[in-house]
Amino acid sequence: MRLRDLSGGESGREPPVPIPNTEVKPASADGTWGAVPRESRSPPDINVEGSPTSVGDPSFVQEPLLPRQPDNHNPRKGKSERYGSERKPPQRQSITSVKGGQLPKWAREEIQRTTPKDRREPAMAHLTKAMTAFADERYPASVQELRKAKELAPRSSMVRELLGLAAYRSGQWKEALSELRTFRRITGDLIHMPVEMDCLRALGKSEDVEKTWERIQEYDISATISHEARVVYGSYLLDEGRPMEAWPIIKPKRLVASPSPGELRRWYVAARVALAAGDKEAANKIVTALEDQEVDFDGVEQLREQLD
Repeated sequence: MRLRDLSGGESGREPPVPIPNTEVKPASADGTWGAVPRESRSPPDINVEGSPTSVGDPSFVQEPLLPRQPDNHNPRKGKSERYGSERKPPQRQSITSVKGGQLPKWAREEIQRTTPKDRREPAMAHLTKAMTAFADERYPASVQELRKAKELAPRSSMVRELLGLAAYRSGQWKEALSELRTFRRITGDLIHMPVEMDCLRALGKSEDVEKTWERIQEYDISATISHEARVVYGSYLLDEGRPMEAWPIIKPKRLVASPSPGELRRWYVAARVALAAGDKEAANKIVTALEDQEVDFDGVEQLREQLD
């Protein structure tokens, strides 16, 4: 099979934002999502219309980049219900952007708004410890502190978000899924829906993975969420032995000179998909683009060995 006319091909030498371990792990999530969702590691599958000798549609066009949706944005396509088209809603800040130390003012204010007075200081103390542990990649310790914070401040979106991500990175898929779903209900923010889908994938809930992917397609999502959702779902399809179905989902829009971290993760899975589909030419082109970006992906070297 041959993947024809892969667009782009030019790539710059500027190193991308550091990306965590990209070693592919079969049929499960790997707990390496961080402040923004990271990719699943298992390879995806492919199935496209057109020539049976081609992995997919040869066209690659650039999609517009959209900002992350705020918590009071109506996620379904259309205008926000709370804000009219002339007023821009505020951007929600994420606790995952805090590297540890003292809680910033906006984080303390959220605890104050959502938590009874006598529980605020203890909740913030546990949250502060959890943030430090999370930043140090001591995720099980972070989970322990966050569970205590949750008992004191169950309505805090920050606590539920960080607990979900810490549980995810600790391989505690059920708890991660529950907490991130609660975070989404509280805020309306879709940023972690790909992580939810990866948890479902790790739990072997194939039907729910499919349903979550379909739901994501109904929303007006950002480019960041789109890349990560495609990486997770494409990897799921590859796990299932369906690379021809994965290709139209995971294929790069363009091999641009300055890709985002999400685009680089998408390229990586796309290369695995192309190789699984038997299209070494397409896989080689994508792997070369990844090498040009000087990515620190262990899996890229493995792909190159398979191609040589």
